[in-house]
Amino acid sequence: MLQHHIEQHSVVDNQRLVVTLASTQAEIEEAQRLRYEIFANEMGAKIQSINGLDIDKYDEHCQHLIVRDEDNGRIVGCYRLLTIEGARKVGGWYSAGEFDLSRIEHILDRTVELGRACVHKDYRNGGVVLLLWTGLIKFMHLENLSYMIGCGSISMSDGGHSAASLYRKLEKKYLSPLEYRVFPHVPVQLDKLQQDLEVSTPALIKGYLRAGAYICGEPAWDPAFNSADVLIMMPITRLDERYLKHFCR
Repeated sequence: MLQHHIEQHSVVDNQRLVVTLASTQAEIEEAQRLRYEIFANEMGAKIQSINGLDIDKYDEHCQHLIVRDEDNGRIVGCYRLLTIEGARKVGGWYSAGEFDLSRIEHILDRTVELGRACVHKDYRNGGVVLLLWTGLIKFMHLENLSYMIGCGSISMSDGGHSAASLYRKLEKKYLSPLEYRVFPHVPVQLDKLQQDLEVSTPALIKGYLRAGAYICGEPAWDPAFNSADVLIMMPITRLDERYLKHFCR
């Protein structure tokens, strides 16, 4: 089974962790409960909930990558992974709801879309994210996938000034080649916002960029999360050699 090929154990700050793919509906629901706790309760996102779970139409067509604390049994981190087969069944990619993906259409049959990444607040020491990435890279190798895409969110809690400033900073170094450029359906009005603030990059986006990812164009506005979303894309061939050696050992 795919779960057994991806499973990996690790000890970080005396926490015994294991990453694998969810294999039961109960595990998926536990991941959805963690997502709701973080996105709705912690971040204030306006998302629909069923019994305290974050559920949408994509979930049943995704693989769910989970990290569990082996000492207390809790799921403490998760990703959901959508491939072309799932995207066809559900009617499209999640990111296509925010961006025109026409220019990258030719790579999507070899792509995994990452979504709903979250880590429990007591486990944000880097270990869970590292295990999620390890599981992700193993999944890509096993499924013969060459690209990863996903929406990276930047808070617009200050009206969007920090998001505009961060995008202008990041585009100077990380903007993709034209052939990977996408276009937001509802663009953030960058020119109406302050663009010279000193801002820090969200940890998840910073991790992607350090590993070798691109930003594929200007951000879209996500009203549910009140965020400016940029499309992140990385060909596996751009994955930094240091990361590749760690993830594929």
